Amino acid sequence: MGQQLKTDWTLFGTVLVMVVFGLLILYSASSITAAVKPAESAVNLDPHFESSLHIVTRQLGWALVAIIVMMTLKRTDYRRFQTPTVAFGAIGVVMMLLIAVYFLDAKSHRWLRLTGPFGVQPSELAKPALVVFLAFFVTWRRRAINNARYTLAPAALAVGLVILLVVVPDLGTAVVLGAVAAVIFFVAGLEWRYVTIAAAVASVGVVLCIVMSPYRLARVVKFFDPQFSFISRFDPQGNIKAQMEKSLATRDTNYQLQQSQIAVGAGGPTGVGLGDGRQKLMYLPEAHTDFIYAVVGEELGLFGTVGLLIGFGLIFWRGLRATVRMTDDFGRYLALGVTVVIVVQGFINMSVVLGMMPTKGIPLPMISYGGSSLLSTLALLGILMNVSEHAG
Repeated sequence: MGQQLKTDWTLFGTVLVMVVFGLLILYSASSITAAVKPAESAVNLDPHFESSLHIVTRQLGWALVAIIVMMTLKRTDYRRFQTPTVAFGAIGVVMMLLIAVYFLDAKSHRWLRLTGPFGVQPSELAKPALVVFLAFFVTWRRRAINNARYTLAPAALAVGLVILLVVVPDLGTAVVLGAVAAVIFFVAGLEWRYVTIAAAVASVGVVLCIVMSPYRLARVVKFFDPQFSFISRFDPQGNIKAQMEKSLATRDTNYQLQQSQIAVGAGGPTGVGLGDGRQKLMYLPEAHTDFIYAVVGEELGLFGTVGLLIGFGLIFWRGLRATVRMTDDFGRYLALGVTVVIVVQGFINMSVVLGMMPTKGIPLPMISYGGSSLLSTLALLGILMNVSEHAG
């Protein structure tokens, strides 16, 4: 007889509660925006963008699909993914999609439109694909993890290419993917000299991505030096300041951050009440996407924001528990990879909203608006649930 598996109800319940909570707070954050955004808005890809339910209805549709995918993967033995066909096939398909989106979406290099307003972001699909690939590859080469020629070079080529393709439109997601690769290889026993080299290369890469993109550089500079007082010391003519401001869509790149901090501060311990927030009324840009955590802070206060932290903390705990308890390497690295993706992405988003990091567009898993993000997140969590069930 096969092994009788028990559902990890703590993980399963936490995920469902967070998805439902995400839909509730999304409706609150988006209802005004959905009702008044003009038809030509960048947010509006549907000519019938006049209902307050428009955004949350679309997210609900994505949620239903994502939950079906999650439940399917939850019931699929994770060991079925431990084949070269799945691992290399998944990463290969994602690479092709990332290349295709660069040409098909010439403006932002983000979206592959399916039909009408519906589309997917290949950068989101890269997350589960890379986790499966890394778990397979590291397990396959675990006895020679520090072999530079046959392990590290091929891994660096594959991971580096995916990150390079993702970083063009989305630096935040590229950082998350890099963090996953770094943690998995470190846990697998990567020697410190290679860790140091990888960290140095990654640091240089991030710096180059910021410096070579004027709007990214302007965001970072204005975060640390809002008045350009430091730069003015060696550029009294203001040439650098002028060049940076030309690259920005708005003269004050810290406006979004300031509005989010106002929202969080206004919420206090208990919040102003669900649906009663003011900053979402066209004061806080992207209130229903990257800065939805600020809406949680304003309307539900400290209790709401801490509640979300507890939710991510529970996922972190169950993911680490599965990682430690797994008896096979593939399951261990799968659990670790999924946990890192979810927790690091959530940490970056909340840190940006609270003013701990420069502004960077990255969604809050299961909470922010975005079908591709929700689909990839629940797919990852479905895999984690299956691994956790095998961990006992």
